[in-house]
Amino acid sequence: MAIIDLKLPKSIARALNLPISNPRRQQLRVLKKLLRIARFTQFGQAYKFDEILMSRHSGKKFQQLVPTYNYNKLYDEWWHKAVDGTSDVCWPGVIKYFALSSGTSDATSKYIPITKELIRSNTITSFKQLLSLAKYQDVPKSAIGKGWLLLGGSTQLQKGATYYAGDLSGIQQKNIPFWFQGLGLYKPGKKIAREKDWAKKLEEVVDNAPNWDIGFIVGVPAWLQLCMEKIIERYHLNNIHEMWPNLAFYVHGGVAMEPYKKGFEKLLGKPITYIETYLASEGFLAYQNRQDSTGMHLALNDNIFFEFVPFDDNNFDGEGNMVENPQVFMIHEIEENKEYSILISTNAGAWRYAIGDTVKLIDKERSEIIITGRTKQFLSLVGEHLSVDNMNKAIEMVSEELNISIPEFTVAGVPHGLFFAHHWYVATDDAVDKELLRLRIDEKLKELNDDYEVERKHALKEVMITVLSENTFMEFMRLKGKVGGQHKFPRVLKGKMLDDWQRFLKNNKVVANYASIH
Repeated sequence: MAIIDLKLPKSIARALNLPISNPRRQQLRVLKKLLRIARFTQFGQAYKFDEILMSRHSGKKFQQLVPTYNYNKLYDEWWHKAVDGTSDVCWPGVIKYFALSSGTSDATSKYIPITKELIRSNTITSFKQLLSLAKYQDVPKSAIGKGWLLLGGSTQLQKGATYYAGDLSGIQQKNIPFWFQGLGLYKPGKKIAREKDWAKKLEEVVDNAPNWDIGFIVGVPAWLQLCMEKIIERYHLNNIHEMWPNLAFYVHGGVAMEPYKKGFEKLLGKPITYIETYLASEGFLAYQNRQDSTGMHLALNDNIFFEFVPFDDNNFDGEGNMVENPQVFMIHEIEENKEYSILISTNAGAWRYAIGDTVKLIDKERSEIIITGRTKQFLSLVGEHLSVDNMNKAIEMVSEELNISIPEFTVAGVPHGLFFAHHWYVATDDAVDKELLRLRIDEKLKELNDDYEVERKHALKEVMITVLSENTFMEFMRLKGKVGGQHKFPRVLKGKMLDDWQRFLKNNKVVANYASIH
């Protein structure tokens, strides 16, 4: 039986039936396609795309002739011209949309180009993930034909001289295929999706919740959890399944799900299937296509060319900045269980662009990865090399052991006498023995990370933990203007963001449970 009775447009159906090939061949095909389309752009002419296409070793030639870029370098040299309305800068034509992204640490909004080709690629990758559900066992596939609640940014975009700008989720929702909208699957619908005020949008979703039969929820965990809590409270429910009995799937991405699962499960009446995606403003990079797999399959045949830089001291400085000429590998050259930073080249004019994430290849045969953190969101004050992945796993293990929900946390590295310390800020509304909590977190990190265990005996002299309410974290995000579907609390606080956080706690006289381990 078909998992869903939809007749897809022929162009999309053709695109979904791409031939199976080995990763190297797939990626070289993608690279050549991107180069051919962009060869007459300013960027393509400057970096001799024609010459690369004529080379027998196009991948290596591409790496020789085209430099690596971070956002600031690519914007300052090229993308600013596209924002000003110049056509054919890094991709043919005038860029109609820009995704506004400030990440989790930068204050200034970034303008990420979004082309019609990128939107189409994202849609096709979404369908591939949807079709992969046919292989899932013992899940109610009929739920796929129910409503899809996409809780994202506003589709009412900012208007520039030649473009519109806003959250990627808002841009994608604005460009949802007409036939998907026509079938009535898309929720909360065009009117509510346009609402810019996040509080008002949530209230309208809560108001309309009884009218919908939801099978899928899509969005960032913290905000979806808040939405479900409001629905349960408003209608005096025991759990969300009393309102939406067909809810069976949660598609999430952007942050690790582990810290939120405890809180989510308290809101459910029965188990749901979690499906992870890697959809960034720059493109749809990977998606989970196997039930119960821990990794996501890289979208190797979908208009993104991937490169991988070993995340080590040879290629990155102490602040997580990539060196000028890093060591770079293609997909077939990287090793399992080694940490890499990703470079991508896309059909939106990103070229050898450092997206800022770190990943590990966990299944070479299936090209499956896990996200381990951000190049600038890790702690290595004294060589402890503590990744966000380590932190997430430790929090998940402690939550299970103590049977508490820890939906948010963040960590800062701070001086401690002549040495250093880690200061954890942990959100939980459950009763907890704070002494036991910080002891367990420290123990789990020692189990997960050998470097951390060594440094705890030497220069990393203390671990401090402050226990706060979940609302404290949400309020800080609100004051920073980071409320809504795409905004996540940073797992590591540094620089100005750390100063702002400490000032916020002090000015608001936040009541906290604080203690430390020597």
